[in-house]
Amino acid sequence: MFNSALQIGRSALNASSLGIQVAGNNMANAATPGYSRQSATLTPSRDARFGNGFVGRGVEMQAIRRQVDSALQNRLLGSIAAEQQSQVDLSLLSNVEGTLNELSEQDLSTQLGAFFSSWSDLASQPGNRGARSLVIQQGRGLSTYIRSLREGLADQQAAVDRDLTANTNRANELLSRIADLNAAVVTAENGSGNANGLRDQRDTLIAELAQFMDVTTLEQPNGNLDVLVGSTPIVQAGVSRGVRLKTENIPASAGQPASLRVVVSTSDNNETLAVRSGRLGALLNQRDSLISQTIDRLDTLAAQLIHQVNRIHATGEPGQPTSSFTGSFITRTADVTRAINDPDNLSFLELRVRPTSGSFMVNIRNNATGELQSARIEVDLDGLVNLTTPGFSADTSVDSLRSDLNALANVSAAVTSDGRLNITADTGYSISFSDDTSGVLATLGINSYFDGVDASNIDVRPDLQANPSALVTGRRVPTGATDPWARGAAEGDIVDNGTSLAIAALADRGLSELGGLSLGEHWEETANSIGVRTTSARTSANAATVVRESLDAQRSAVSGVSIDEESISLLNFQRQYQASARLISVVDELTQNLLTLVG
Repeated sequence: MFNSALQIGRSALNASSLGIQVAGNNMANAATPGYSRQSATLTPSRDARFGNGFVGRGVEMQAIRRQVDSALQNRLLGSIAAEQQSQVDLSLLSNVEGTLNELSEQDLSTQLGAFFSSWSDLASQPGNRGARSLVIQQGRGLSTYIRSLREGLADQQAAVDRDLTANTNRANELLSRIADLNAAVVTAENGSGNANGLRDQRDTLIAELAQFMDVTTLEQPNGNLDVLVGSTPIVQAGVSRGVRLKTENIPASAGQPASLRVVVSTSDNNETLAVRSGRLGALLNQRDSLISQTIDRLDTLAAQLIHQVNRIHATGEPGQPTSSFTGSFITRTADVTRAINDPDNLSFLELRVRPTSGSFMVNIRNNATGELQSARIEVDLDGLVNLTTPGFSADTSVDSLRSDLNALANVSAAVTSDGRLNITADTGYSISFSDDTSGVLATLGINSYFDGVDASNIDVRPDLQANPSALVTGRRVPTGATDPWARGAAEGDIVDNGTSLAIAALADRGLSELGGLSLGEHWEETANSIGVRTTSARTSANAATVVRESLDAQRSAVSGVSIDEESISLLNFQRQYQASARLISVVDELTQNLLTLVG
């Protein structure tokens, strides 16, 4: 009997001692990030029969469990990923908005306005050298600003790529450590109990991983925790599949240059992962939907600016007789004889603005007599052979243009060794162009104002920078002209400020290529869109933080340590320990008395 009582006291001592350790461990880790409160579960030992009844045999420590709500944990992981995504979105949008710097005195809209205003000023005094120089300087300033703006956006894209690499490397480290902890948990528990410290470490790493990508977890019966992105596992048992960045090539298409798309894939078999949130998700999305699209819209604006200004300038009337023009556009040797609209003609394929079917006039003047002869050059780019059969063999190429120009009297044309079209009048003759409905002269850079094809290389033609007097201001009135600059002038007359007025009018002219918007409106729409997205991202970031903080508070209510509660628990186990020690002391005293009586 006394032996049973001693065993009861012993079990109580052990249980209360473990309870004190658990409470003490909780208090020691009250401020430890990621620590989950542990609780000791006590259960009565199996009763023993004594006569017709049952007598208790003490207490057992059944388990020491972490206080964790698995469903809440997964919701918290999702909120962490969403918060990180919204913060990255806001940061990138704010950076792009700051780069554009709209609504200031140093923005692209202001530069465009100043450029077109300089043409308007030139129209009022077309022979003024100072006004001509101002047009050149404004064009150079606009070109420099556009190139600088694109470089700033490209730098941000490069920074995003560097962040993607760094974040992917960190995610890989976390995945490897999680896999190692999976193995350590299984080994430590060996099918029974919970290795609570190891599990807390694993949960902390998974919470950090959620900052980079949207992950969910699935616990296996043996203690392993599988980590998944969408439905794809990236950690299984003690093995990490790893993640890496994969670059996919997007080939060039009509009007669109070749580009690269970056995705995240598994390292072991290159399986693409659907990473939609977290830092990686935000960086991947904004790289393509924000920065790349902004660069694309800037390139589109620059390409249209180049083409529309060059189209007018190329068909203007030079202020002084000009006998030779060499285009600025370089055609690859293999493409000289290919139709301009042939998909295999890589020189023209990626251009954002390409020529269309139409024609242009070549005007040849005899400088001695003033006699003018005009000839129309047809440009066929309909992609048809004999008007019915699809094909490009009958369409216009740079070489066929050269041949057609060579067929004109007192004109010769050639393709230079570096792929530029040269058009030269015979000695004693000068040449000009008018009524280009195809846009081919602007594309080839014949008598152009701008060089380049998009925002990366736009600039004023070098010889215009050196000689502003070569700037074209006049314009020959074509057949059926209805433009404001031609009012009051007869067909064939030269209006000495017609080109200046036509280019100045581009400031407000809606372009079908831009959906009916003017150049300024197109860019204003771009800037406004980014401003709206930035405001929305700021709201989303604040909301995501509130949600994460709320879930974090719920987790703390379930898994956090309360010093007050642990102090009470510590006192209870202390009293239990003291009572158990007293029980053992009493049983020992009774046993001694019994031995004395027996002896």
